[in-house]
Amino acid sequence: MHFRFAMLTCSVFMLAVSIVPALSQNAKFETALVTQAQAAPGESDLAVKLNSNTISIVSGNPNGTYLAVAYDISAVLDDGDNLRILPIVGKGAAQNIRDILYLKGVDMGITQSSFLRYFIKTGEAGKGVEQRLRYVAPLFNEELHVLVRPGINRLDDLKGKKINFSDVGSGTQLSCRLFFEDLGFTVQEVNMGQLDAIEKLKAGEIDATILVAGKPAGAYSKIIAGSGLKFLPIPFERLMSKDYLPAELKHEDYPALIPTGGVVETVAYTSVLAVFNWAPNTERYRRVELFTNAFFKNFDKFLTKPRHPKWQEVNLLAETPGWTRFAAAQKLVDEERKRKPDDDIQSAFGKFLAETASNSQSAPVNDEVRKQLFRQFLDWQKSKPGGG
Repeated sequence: MHFRFAMLTCSVFMLAVSIVPALSQNAKFETALVTQAQAAPGESDLAVKLNSNTISIVSGNPNGTYLAVAYDISAVLDDGDNLRILPIVGKGAAQNIRDILYLKGVDMGITQSSFLRYFIKTGEAGKGVEQRLRYVAPLFNEELHVLVRPGINRLDDLKGKKINFSDVGSGTQLSCRLFFEDLGFTVQEVNMGQLDAIEKLKAGEIDATILVAGKPAGAYSKIIAGSGLKFLPIPFERLMSKDYLPAELKHEDYPALIPTGGVVETVAYTSVLAVFNWAPNTERYRRVELFTNAFFKNFDKFLTKPRHPKWQEVNLLAETPGWTRFAAAQKLVDEERKRKPDDDIQSAFGKFLAETASNSQSAPVNDEVRKQLFRQFLDWQKSKPGGG
């Protein structure tokens, strides 16, 4: 009994002895960190400077346009000193809204304008989304790409077919669900990356793959001629709503998929540079304001090579229906509008109708469709450089 007690006492003592150095090492390590920070004021100042002038932008994956555009923003505006831009690889438009609202360290992101209405309706991102989100500027149009196997020639051929909606949680997935809901028929949804989907399409394991991205999309640009794959035409008249704009895919966009001189009718969505609605006089507001001023001031630099061609579509002054602009950006827009006269609406609308008719493979529009087209007109103006 005495022996057991002695052994137990010895064990407890040895355990305590072993713990004390460990605790002491941790304490010394933490103390060292504090001492290091105190002993290196230059490094501390650098840390403060970097954090006070850095903006993060959540974008998309390498197969889309978001990441390329976010990189362009960094390449143009990041001077390494007064303003740093950190592009973040994201999952796309839908998840980007959630990340802006809830993910620490995310200042802004690129998303589809139509998704705000979706999240308000469903409440999936919490209550009061429209009050918590703002936009700095409208960006470019994102074309709907429907890539199909041989034998699929029109929209109705997709009924009941196996179609890739891209990655789970992506903006394309949500867009696809709303797209087929608007068309009024169902399909079999599968989910995978675009490169995997292209191989499945070639093998005949799926019937189509869809991607919402600014043309030219990297994944489809890699397809070689003679694959048998093609883009399916999407008549704008089948999707008359404020969420869609008339668009087209050309041979110049995808030489291996569209013949010389060929045009494939499709629809597009509007993208925006979104930001959390920080309160004025806060540090996060100040940083976004710093970015906004630099973005507007240097916008002409986005219009030259080697920047993405989609920048040519951006009109900073255009409004985005359903969204409220970030206060610092709205101030700049108001100042610019005072210096720029409004375009002649009827003349511009005539140009819009002419372009729509020349791009469309459908029958000429009637009066009712013309009225609906006019409601799309202001959205279309944003896709034209200098439009207002």
